[in-house]
Amino acid sequence: MKEFIEFIIKQMVDKPDKVIVEETAPNEKTIELKVKVDRSDIGKVIGKQGKNINAIRTLLTAVGAKNRYRATLQVVE
Repeated sequence: MKEFIEFIIKQMVDKPDKVIVEETAPNEKTIELKVKVDRSDIGKVIGKQGKNINAIRTLLTAVGAKNRYRATLQVVE
C-alpha cells in the first residue's frame, strides 16, 4: 500500500526525492498514510478543488476494501 501511494505521488511532483510516505496502523483494520512533499509540490498533489487527492483516496479505498481494511490518507506540510 505504501509503495503504491509513493509511486503515484512521485509521478505527479517535480521533486520526487522529497516525497516521504509514513504508514501507521492504529488497529488491525485501519491503516493511516501520511504523505510529505516539498512545499512547491503540495498544490500538484491536492489539485484543483482537491480532485487529485480525492482520486488518490478513491484508489486507496478500493485497494483497502479488497484487502478488507480501511485506509486514510493525509497530506502533511
